[in-house]
Amino acid sequence: MTPVEEGRPRALLAGASRRWVRALPWAVAFVLCVVLLPTTIVVLTADYGLNGGVASALAVAQSAPLLLAVVRPLHAWYVVFAADVAGALALLGVDFEQRLLWPFPPMELVGYVALCLALGLRERRRTLVLVWLATAGANVGLGFAAPHGSGAKELLFTILGGVALLLGGVLRERYEVQRRLVEQETISEAERGRRTLLEERARIARELHDVVAHHMSVITVQADTAEYRLAALPPDVREEFTSIAATARESLGEMRRLLGVLRNEEAHGELAPQPGLAQIGQLVEATARTGGPVDFTPCDAEVPEAVGLSAYRIVQEALANVVRHAPGAATHVSLSVSRPADGQGGEQLAAGRGGERLTVLVVNDPPPEPPAGPLEVGGTGHGLVGMRERVRLVGGTLDAGPLPDGGFRVAAQLPLTEEDLT
Repeated sequence: MTPVEEGRPRALLAGASRRWVRALPWAVAFVLCVVLLPTTIVVLTADYGLNGGVASALAVAQSAPLLLAVVRPLHAWYVVFAADVAGALALLGVDFEQRLLWPFPPMELVGYVALCLALGLRERRRTLVLVWLATAGANVGLGFAAPHGSGAKELLFTILGGVALLLGGVLRERYEVQRRLVEQETISEAERGRRTLLEERARIARELHDVVAHHMSVITVQADTAEYRLAALPPDVREEFTSIAATARESLGEMRRLLGVLRNEEAHGELAPQPGLAQIGQLVEATARTGGPVDFTPCDAEVPEAVGLSAYRIVQEALANVVRHAPGAATHVSLSVSRPADGQGGEQLAAGRGGERLTVLVVNDPPPEPPAGPLEVGGTGHGLVGMRERVRLVGGTLDAGPLPDGGFRVAAQLPLTEEDLT
């Protein structure tokens, strides 16, 4: 029942789900046109005594537009209304019996009522009121020229037309209300699905915390008590256990902070300070203790908090990938501040940006021996995706990929000036 879709007029009932309902307006219009066209010619010539040529022209003008009314009922109304008024004026020139209906014969009433019903299904209230006023005005105006006097039956054109307009308008508005209700229900269902998904993710995160926290707590306790439970531990082994306990506690604390955001809907952000460039050295030391040599070139420059956090996470993920996929490989980690034109590959990575950049470079050699099997199974493969997302959020660029000798390289450039941050 909507008037247009993407600038094109739609047929009446074109949005119906059933095919026969969509075809119904065309079938009704075709039947009315086929029936009313010859009937109008016969009635106007045989009963009213109108000239055959004039009667044929009026019959075509009053019946054929009913097919147009399926798509453009208002345009069809212009033609039919003018033809009906012209027919009434033409009948003033002939002598017909008083029993015959004037100014609009019965077949014209049938076609006009069907046309008003189509108008009611398509047009807005204001248009329907104007159409009815034009109908009533023409009917009353022609009544002053009635050849046999006017009566109540001469007002059938106005009464039946108004009823059809009202009926069509009520049906259209009822359809619009139902359509809006369906749309609202669809939106509500989508919101419920989204809320259910978020609740399920939060529940999984809580369950994951309960499982992982238990195991990490056990690791912490065992590492802290190792020097008391095991006799004659060498100093380097005791230091190793102490480092394991510290790393486990730090990871457990970070996981609990992240979980707090999920559990508290009013949380506005982390209250604990986020890691930055100063903590990257701890990552390097932890990786070196796994058995692979790590060469680290630090940078003590002052950088925005978001840039420092992104650099920390990039190095963290890159070193984790080295431990997973190239255990024992020599790794080089470097942080430096430079302008895009000064750094290697700066023009490509900087993409024409100005200002200073923090360059984060993590390069590992091939592993000394191919690993017997993967250290982890069932990985998500989202590490590089997460790096690219963090770099994108601060307006930087990332270049990551394998090297010809079998190693791997991760290079990121992060803007330091406020105007370059996005």
